[in-house]
Amino acid sequence: MTGAVPDVFDPRQYAQAIPHDRYRHLRDHHPVAWQEEPEVLGWPAGPGFWAVTRHEDAVRVLKDSRTYSSYLGATQIRDPDPADLPFIRRMMLNQDPPHHRRLRVLVSRAFTPKRVDRFETVVRERARSLLTRAVAEARAGDGTCDLVTQVTDDYALLNLTDLLGVPDDRGLLLHWTQRVIGYQDPDEAGTPVLGPDGKPVDPRSPASLRDMFDYAHALAAHKRRHPGDDVMTALATDPELTAPDLEMFFFLLVVAGNDTVRSAAPGGLHLLAQHPDAYGWLRNGNVELTTAIDELLRRHPPVLTFRRTATQDTELAGTRIRAGDKVVVFHASANHDERVFSDPFTLDLTRSPNPHISFGDGPHVCLGAHFARLQLRTLYEETCRALPPGPLQLAAPPRRLVSNFINGLKSLSVRVVSDA
Repeated sequence: MTGAVPDVFDPRQYAQAIPHDRYRHLRDHHPVAWQEEPEVLGWPAGPGFWAVTRHEDAVRVLKDSRTYSSYLGATQIRDPDPADLPFIRRMMLNQDPPHHRRLRVLVSRAFTPKRVDRFETVVRERARSLLTRAVAEARAGDGTCDLVTQVTDDYALLNLTDLLGVPDDRGLLLHWTQRVIGYQDPDEAGTPVLGPDGKPVDPRSPASLRDMFDYAHALAAHKRRHPGDDVMTALATDPELTAPDLEMFFFLLVVAGNDTVRSAAPGGLHLLAQHPDAYGWLRNGNVELTTAIDELLRRHPPVLTFRRTATQDTELAGTRIRAGDKVVVFHASANHDERVFSDPFTLDLTRSPNPHISFGDGPHVCLGAHFARLQLRTLYEETCRALPPGPLQLAAPPRRLVSNFINGLKSLSVRVVSDA
């Protein structure tokens, strides 16, 4: 008896928790499951899609760009407006080889590990400063601090602005991120802008991104006049990079580059608060931090889903898929697949090997993974040093983002001063 196919689409359920019980039911009984796509939160209904929940199948989809395209319908579950699709396809994230390869090589020349590694000292000082200030404010107040609003939001944004060479416009960058990434959550996106038809305007549409692109071109012009050792200078002075390429790279780096760490960092801290023994091992230096970070990423992937579109009739896990069907990989489900990970809900900071797909797989594996790992490693090290001895104590349940795309926390309140 396999029962009905549970819904894992509705973004509102993710504000409560990741639906792991539903994921497991799908993995065990419906590994490639048809999902309805009803109207939700004012966003129009869609045609439905196939949810891919097992690790083996997810990796197959992510690696096989010939069969499962990022280009045909882009990479979000919800279909873009057909008029916006040619524009959205210009982004590297929404292209397939060989065109994707050309863009990835261009941005890789700017986003080098050597350039990233030079920022470690600045990143460490920033983590230390933000945590020290948060603890001081907690001691002057009610003994609690919100690690999201007081530490990790600024940490991710300011690290990215340093790497890109963007002025201290973190408020503007945070606004763009919330508008594009958090569009399903009223707290993040605010009241949706409505089009002439009365429906919300897609935050990825050209009209919605015009202010961001104008900023990118103004910044690029400044970098050509005043070059620095940063990613935006490298992009602005690359003769092979077109103006549309520059716009989409800026969009991708500012939004995706920011939100990867912005989502992963508090998620990892929340897990450590839930598992005091693991946090103690980390504090005492009893586990290798690189291995620990992979386990925290496995348990709390920053991205919940990525969509592909079938280019031809095919079969996946015994299910027939038609050309044009949407096929959506569920990262958090694949990362907890019992067929690959023993005791998947145990936080084992020594787990190795750990083939999680939190940074994707195949041609679209995360370009900024090295920078993200550097930031996470540094933040967790400095958290262990800056916060008082003892376990991380939650002062309130975390507030989660309303999203079936980003695994975000809007607040993570912890007690850093004893009541005694």
